[in-house]
Amino acid sequence: MGEPLRLTIASKGSYEEATLRFLESAGLSVWRPNPRQYVGRLSGIDGVEVLFQRTADIVHQVASGGADLGITGYDLVAELAGDDPNVLVVIDDLGFRRCELVLAVPESWLDITTISDLADLAVEWKRQGRTLRVATKFPNLTREFLLRNGVNYFTLVEGHGALEVAPALGYADLIADLTETGVTLRENRLRVLEGGVILRAQACLIACRRTLRQAPEKLERARLIIEMLEARLRSRRYRLITANVQGRDEDEVVRHVTAHVATTGELGPTVARVYPKSGDTRCGWYEVTIIVPAHLLMQAVDHLRLAGSTGITVTSPDYVFDSRSHAYERLRRALEEPV
Repeated sequence: MGEPLRLTIASKGSYEEATLRFLESAGLSVWRPNPRQYVGRLSGIDGVEVLFQRTADIVHQVASGGADLGITGYDLVAELAGDDPNVLVVIDDLGFRRCELVLAVPESWLDITTISDLADLAVEWKRQGRTLRVATKFPNLTREFLLRNGVNYFTLVEGHGALEVAPALGYADLIADLTETGVTLRENRLRVLEGGVILRAQACLIACRRTLRQAPEKLERARLIIEMLEARLRSRRYRLITANVQGRDEDEVVRHVTAHVATTGELGPTVARVYPKSGDTRCGWYEVTIIVPAHLLMQAVDHLRLAGSTGITVTSPDYVFDSRSHAYERLRRALEEPV
């Protein structure tokens, strides 16, 4: 076996816990010898090392080729690797750690409610010899957003830790920071500007273009991981229904089931004759199995009830594989593009 594929993930805290839960749910459990060691293994796929890093360092590791794959926040990828051709976003939404990067001003700024108001304020302060100060950990995204929205006079104050106190402490006038629920902003008497959402972000899977191009065996292991993650994410959108439906014959049952869009399934229902315990085969019962979009579940149940179905069971599939992995196909095409 050649050099292992290196997957880097968060090393501690709630981000690590959420990442480990997600990987385990996809059948990719991570083994870490103890919390003080920063190299582990991925179960289920041979030849994969797991590197534990700070979330911000994950982007740098993938960009430099120190890791082949990484799971981190899309906000960090956009901030730190927006123009880096070596960093490829493979799956942009892994379904956890959702947040927004927002512009928030003090509640006392009653006349500043929109991004346009902020642009006017920046001009007015410029005439008075003042400069709008914006505290943020995301200077690239914040600068680009402000300029794109007509806020041309400002100074960025790069900060760390809790930025919500920056206006109260006087070293910034407003902030651009991540929020999940908005509670911390409100508790610090800040409010989000209308039109002030800079970026919506979540955990994502990124890949190193250079290392995967150079090592076909790594690319094949990456494919296995991508397929498992993608199929797990797709499975969340579906439910599997099994029901006994009565009819004169199999064709009548099929006609009823396929008469409603909610019960047509992916390619159509699977219908099989039921052989009753009593041995009487004249009753005409058929077992119907269909996979339905989760948002159409109750419509599907109601339609099956119209045919006299009882004992309808619903389960959630662990994986739903398509005929091919769309995420992997996108990665393959990106690797073939000249840089």
